[in-house]
Amino acid sequence: MNEFKDRVVWITGASSGIGEALVKALAKSGAKLILSARRLTELERVKNSCSKNDHIRILPFDLKATDEFKSIVTEAISFWGHIDIMIMNGGIAQRSLAKYTTLEVDREIMEVDYFSCVALSKLITPHFTERNSGQLVVVSSVMGFIGTPFRSGYAAAKHALHGYFDSLRAELWKKSKGVYVTLIAPGWVRTNITYNALNGDGSKLNSMDNATAKGIDPDIFVIKMLRAIRKKKNTAVIGGPKEVFAVLVQRYFPDLFVRLVRVMAVR
Repeated sequence: MNEFKDRVVWITGASSGIGEALVKALAKSGAKLILSARRLTELERVKNSCSKNDHIRILPFDLKATDEFKSIVTEAISFWGHIDIMIMNGGIAQRSLAKYTTLEVDREIMEVDYFSCVALSKLITPHFTERNSGQLVVVSSVMGFIGTPFRSGYAAAKHALHGYFDSLRAELWKKSKGVYVTLIAPGWVRTNITYNALNGDGSKLNSMDNATAKGIDPDIFVIKMLRAIRKKKNTAVIGGPKEVFAVLVQRYFPDLFVRLVRVMAVR
């Protein structure tokens, strides 16, 4: 973890779940942190839970407020003079069948899970290329590789992330070989993400499904995630055996996957 000492890391979705676990692990390592999410009180709680918090700054904002991103990025850079790693972790989930999901919900998921990352990357990447140093870390999902029932809009947004950032990685390689793009694809992680997952009408699920309840502990997940970031991996699938197996089957035996996903336990 010494590799992160004094590194400036900006984390969105830092108020809970994977984001909160990242903050705690990186704070212990001596990183300089910028925490972002909508809820100021929750960001303050996360900051105060860290024994070493004099090197933590808070920058609340809404991922849907893309028109404000330019000033937000400028403020984030001003805290420490630069940013070394941008971890785009914020997002929302979905638990509804496609036929019962309104187009407004599909648009909201795409806005938060996809367009916010694209918008932030367009503003932070020039900072990285000017310094010829930086790493974009995008928290996607195994749903960036596969699609299952109850997650049509979510899977679409995550697939879009992979297409966009795979392309951006190739473009950056030609312009600045010191800038890296890492896609992290979690399987089920035991967090409260499903409480805020959207139903088809836009209401919140307000419960934890069985698959998530049986997921990886977020602290264990973060250890693996930070290892992938240190190694500057292009893509890292981090999950239990079933999720990793599903990704492999979809990649190498797509017709078999089509049959398996019909009976896959996803709730």
